[in-house]
Amino acid sequence: MSDTREPCRLYLITPPALPDLDTFVQTLTRTLNAGDVAALQIRLKDVDDDTVRRAIDAIRPVAQDRDVAVILNDRPDLAAENGCDGVHVGQEDAPYATARKIMGPDAIVGVTCHDSRHAAMEAAEAGADYVAFGAFFETTTKDTETRADVELLKWWQDVMTVPCVAIGGITPDNGRPLVEAGADFLAVSSGVWAWPEGPEEAVRKLNALMRD
Repeated sequence: MSDTREPCRLYLITPPALPDLDTFVQTLTRTLNAGDVAALQIRLKDVDDDTVRRAIDAIRPVAQDRDVAVILNDRPDLAAENGCDGVHVGQEDAPYATARKIMGPDAIVGVTCHDSRHAAMEAAEAGADYVAFGAFFETTTKDTETRADVELLKWWQDVMTVPCVAIGGITPDNGRPLVEAGADFLAVSSGVWAWPEGPEEAVRKLNALMRD
């Protein structure tokens, strides 16, 4: 990792379903209080727009009050409409240019690039605020068709300055090699929420491995 880069930070992703929003908000509050978190991506699957809006309304103030950027997955329209700090788009979602137009010049727009150097360079050159590579490990959070290698992170740090996010099956037990390879952020979902010792301890352990 280049000495000129900032230390790696945690990019937290919500569980894909929040059946009890009030309980999750309480858990989230304790989790964000447990250590440094740079961003929180709201990633809800197979729910209607009103459910997403309610989740944003409940989650956004908790995160933003702690200087945690709120990123909505997939939907730049709902992100802009509901006061999110940014949006994350995949290769099958709204194109970067569309997301940027909707979100405006000051919002965060990140792009999934899987294991593609070409897609990542295109996104960075277009103006993306970060690119996301993965999956690096087996993950139960989403179906993955690609597997990224740590060499991809090393290459990115050698050729580009746009931050990169490592995603996919990351836990406090396996994240250290990704930090060493040059990940600017570790995107973690079940590795926090399903951590046996609880999400607060997972955040503490992830913070520790990123500082060592």
